[in-house]
Amino acid sequence: MQYNSTRDNSIRVSSAQAIKQGLSSEGGLFVPESFPAVSLEEIVSLASRSYHDIAYFILSKFLTDFSGDDLKKCIASAYTKEKFGTDAIAPVYKLNGHTYFLELWHGPTCAFKDMALQILPHFLTTSMKMTNENEEIIILVATSGDTGKAALEGFRDVNGTRIIVFYPDNGVSEIQKLQMVTQRGNNVSVAAVKGNFDDAQNGVKKIFTDEEYKELLDRNGFKLSSANSINWGRLVPQIVYYFSAYADLLSSKEIEAGEEINIVVPTGNFGNILAAYYAKKMGLPVKRLICASNENNVLTDFIKTGVYDKNRRFHTTISPSMDILISSNLERFLYDLSGRDDRLISELMAKLTADGKYTVPSDIKAGIDAMFDAGCSDDKETMEAIRNTFNASGYTMDTHTAVAKSVYDKYVTRTGDMTKTVIASTASPFKFNQSVLIALEDYNAVAGKDEFELLSMLEKKSGLRVPKSLAGLQNRTPIFDTVVEKEQMENYVSDFLKVE
Repeated sequence: MQYNSTRDNSIRVSSAQAIKQGLSSEGGLFVPESFPAVSLEEIVSLASRSYHDIAYFILSKFLTDFSGDDLKKCIASAYTKEKFGTDAIAPVYKLNGHTYFLELWHGPTCAFKDMALQILPHFLTTSMKMTNENEEIIILVATSGDTGKAALEGFRDVNGTRIIVFYPDNGVSEIQKLQMVTQRGNNVSVAAVKGNFDDAQNGVKKIFTDEEYKELLDRNGFKLSSANSINWGRLVPQIVYYFSAYADLLSSKEIEAGEEINIVVPTGNFGNILAAYYAKKMGLPVKRLICASNENNVLTDFIKTGVYDKNRRFHTTISPSMDILISSNLERFLYDLSGRDDRLISELMAKLTADGKYTVPSDIKAGIDAMFDAGCSDDKETMEAIRNTFNASGYTMDTHTAVAKSVYDKYVTRTGDMTKTVIASTASPFKFNQSVLIALEDYNAVAGKDEFELLSMLEKKSGLRVPKSLAGLQNRTPIFDTVVEKEQMENYVSDFLKVE
């Protein structure tokens, strides 16, 4: 399997090169030349298999230059019961007769990013060996909250790598911030950026496309790579859990073989729902993909109108990991729908840079309409979804999952579609304990309480146990306290690497 760039499909690289490089040199994203088809018989055969087996089945179709043994080692190292607390890795919870939560937050940082970022370091170090790479890999990450900690934890003390994470100052939850600024490891660094997530993400992209700076790093023995979902090695593991969810529903006899399901994904960067689209493209029986946004509803508007316009007010919400106005992975989706038209994608991305907006051709809009629905919910509706779901079933959702549940409920009311539906549950409620408790109790209940008192309160209210990784933060002293202007991000990287 070879990989092209969304902005220059004459580029052809191996999966190892695509993973190691992260972003194509002209700014495009790597995508496979073709998508392997998976038959219904093969999907049915997965119903009795472990998550490891399903992961190997899917990943081996994309990472064809990896040996079978190397790929199995990557999978075995990433997905352990010790890290995820369950052999299922990504269990499915039945809420009612037609709604299921795909719980993607059982990993070490309590967010769905662990599903990819526990295996990416193994992909990367294996890729380095395969391509005879002697330079030290520098991982640059912009995070809206969860990716940062998951990447730090995944790459901590991995030989031959260093990782630098940038997060928006005052743009993540207190728990998310504590997870990052207390990170241990001899190869890690963390800094806040004055601005929002898009400022941090644009700063990282600018470094990646600065040829002069990359030459400077190269002279000093460093090579840049990424752990954001622009890296194919970060995206491809996410395809696995949609097949795993369908297999689990088959195994528990919740669906018949070939029965179509809907999938609802709360997303800002479009990566998690793109993986669901790729699963559908490969043959997973999916009827509708429902994209759920918070008040930063640029994706909702795009799916409904075909106009992507980031020129709008940025909202700071209680679902901060979705507080994004530039959805990087949408580029991969448009490339696929356009028939791999790299010239069109380059033009659209240039318009986004110059004008902050673009409009897709009518044939692409028709393709979107055939598969996608979209909706958004504000903080009030998100709170109501948390409260109503808990009161009805005792199930406790985090704020991002609640956005998806709220959007899904509105979709059902609007369409009457009672197709069995999987909702991607993307974070533990404990990561956003204050907002969840306000929804379940009221503002007065949380007033004056610190993060760890809130964790204890939510444990009692929900009947769930506080994850050890979050409870342990209480005894950790912050290590990183740097705040930089977005124009200073490159200087921060240079200081950490000691290059001039």
